[in-house]
Amino acid sequence: MGALQRFLDPSVLAGIAHLELVAKTVVDGFISGLHRSPDFGFSQEFAEYRMYTPGDDLRHVDWNVYARTDRCYLKRYLGETNTLVTVLLDASASMAFSSQTTSKIDYARFLAASLAYLAHQQRDAGGLIVFDDEIRNYIAPSSRQGQMQRLLHGIDKAEPRARTDYAKPFIHFQQFLFRRGLVVVISDFYEDPDLVIKTMLPLRYRGNEVILFHILDPEELQPKLKGPALLVDMETDDAMEVSPDYTQNEYRAKIDAHIARLRGEAQKAGVDYFLTVTNRPLDEALREYLVVRQGRL
Repeated sequence: MGALQRFLDPSVLAGIAHLELVAKTVVDGFISGLHRSPDFGFSQEFAEYRMYTPGDDLRHVDWNVYARTDRCYLKRYLGETNTLVTVLLDASASMAFSSQTTSKIDYARFLAASLAYLAHQQRDAGGLIVFDDEIRNYIAPSSRQGQMQRLLHGIDKAEPRARTDYAKPFIHFQQFLFRRGLVVVISDFYEDPDLVIKTMLPLRYRGNEVILFHILDPEELQPKLKGPALLVDMETDDAMEVSPDYTQNEYRAKIDAHIARLRGEAQKAGVDYFLTVTNRPLDEALREYLVVRQGRL
């Protein structure tokens, strides 16, 4: 694993004491890795661009060009408006699950903090909703002084508890939504995909862009049981005895079908969907997020 990947590995980030340092490490590491070669060379098709150099404002990067060519260029034309970026962070009990160093809630915190830091760097107005079956914290989108610290404090205090109710944060959010923006939902999405997407449709109807980061532990995708085990639902306390044969066959078919339905329903609704596993380097999630944003910078 190279130096950049090493510092973006979730297990390494879990050893960093302060969430702000995690966010800075992820974002700065990601930016420095956008393009490692000093040799770009300008051709006719890039006449209206210049090469990215460390310290440039990310708002002016053309992510469409980067996605096509793996080369990072800045547009010469400056954006005139900032974006509202609101992160909805699922802090329900199931997010506490972990089969390794990094739990789902830790990974979700790292990702939420990195997005907040990136929004701050781009002078976007960042906001936060922490939810389970209630709204546990709401920080209205803002770019005013001290907002970054408020967001990081809210993310850091998000603790898994209770069950999930996706309707609550979206109803709450719509009451305070006065301008279109970007909504990022970070969750393990253990709910009927139809219901999940249904709760988000009003935001799409009002012109907001919605991105789903589906956070799962590797063991939730490919359980490794050596013998019969009693599995307990972390939100309902319901118990079920399962065998290795069940986890390798019936369970795998069910989780694959759930992911496929959620992805399919999201695509039909014009919602961007990304499956993110908790052993995955954070820069990959950021890259997907920024490529999605290519038309909004």
